[in-house]
Amino acid sequence: MAHDHSLHSHGHTHVHDHGHDHAEAREHDHGIWTRDHVFLGHGHSSAETRAKWAAIVTALFMVVEVVCGLAYHSMALLADGAHMATHVGALGLAAGAYWLARRHSGSGRFTFGSGKFGDLAAFASAILLGVTALAVAVESVQRIVTPIGVQYGDALLIACIGLGVNLVSALILKGNHSHEHGHSHDNNMRAAYVHVLADAATSVLAIVALAAGYYFGLGILDPLCGLVGALVIASWSYGLIRDSAMVLLDADADPKQSDDIRAFLESELKARIPDLHLWRLGPGHRGLIVSLISPDAISAETVKATLRRQYPDLSHVTVEVAVCDGCT
Repeated sequence: MAHDHSLHSHGHTHVHDHGHDHAEAREHDHGIWTRDHVFLGHGHSSAETRAKWAAIVTALFMVVEVVCGLAYHSMALLADGAHMATHVGALGLAAGAYWLARRHSGSGRFTFGSGKFGDLAAFASAILLGVTALAVAVESVQRIVTPIGVQYGDALLIACIGLGVNLVSALILKGNHSHEHGHSHDNNMRAAYVHVLADAATSVLAIVALAAGYYFGLGILDPLCGLVGALVIASWSYGLIRDSAMVLLDADADPKQSDDIRAFLESELKARIPDLHLWRLGPGHRGLIVSLISPDAISAETVKATLRRQYPDLSHVTVEVAVCDGCT
C-alpha cells in the first residue's frame, strides 16, 4: 500500500526530502507478506569449524597409516587407512558445503535458499564410501585367495594410534551432532560423523585381526576383518545415499506430519485439501505448499499464521485458498 508522507493533521503541506521518503519506504515492515530464504541449520558456523578441524586431524594421520600399511603388508591396516583417506575427502566436502551454504545464503539464485548444499555433500560422500567399500572388499578377497606376509607388531601399533585419531575426530564432531534432534538433523554433519564412526569400527577390526595374527598366528583374520570392514562401510553408504537422495529429490519430508497438517486444516477450518506438498529446505527447515477449498471466506495470511503457530519448523509456507459457497 502506498503511503502519503506529506499530509499532516494540522492542515498544511510540507515538502519532504526525496531521500527521506525512500528511507521510510525501505524501513516499512510488510510482516508475513515477505520472508527471507535463509534456511541454514542451527549452529551452522560451529559445524563448519568442527568439520575443518576434524579434516585436518584425520589427514595428518591418514598419510601415516596408508604408508605404514603398504610397508608392513597389512590388509586390515590398508583398509583402515584407505577408509580414513575417504574421510579426509568427506570431511573436506562437509566443511566446503557449510562454507558454500553460508556464502550463498542470501543469494536469490537459489529459489528455496542454500540449505541443501549439505545434503548434496552428504550424497557425494556416501558414494565415496560405497566405492571405498567395493575396493576394500575386492582386495580382501584377493588376500584370502593369495595370502602374503604381514608385519603384525608394527601394524598393530599404527592401528591403535589410528583408533585414537578416530576417537579425537569423533569428539570434535560430537558437540554439534549430539544437539541434533527431531526434524533438525543435518545430513552433512551426519555424513561426516558416520565416516569417523565407521572408521573407528574398522580400526577396532584391524586391531583384533592384527593381534590375533601376532599372538596366535591367525593370519586369515586380517583379510577377513578387511571384508567385514567393507560390509560396515557399505551399510553406512547405503543409508546416507538413501536419506540424502530423498532430500535432493524433494520427497515428502515427513509423511506423518503431512497427514497431521491435512487433518489439522480439515478439522480447524472445515476445509478440503486437494493438494499438499511438504519438503525439506535445510536442517530444521521445511517448506509447505497447500491448496484448500473452504466453505467460508478466509485469507491465505490467516491460514499461514495458523500453520506457523502449530508447526514452527515450517519456514516457507505458500497457501492457495478457494472459497466454495455451496460446500459444507
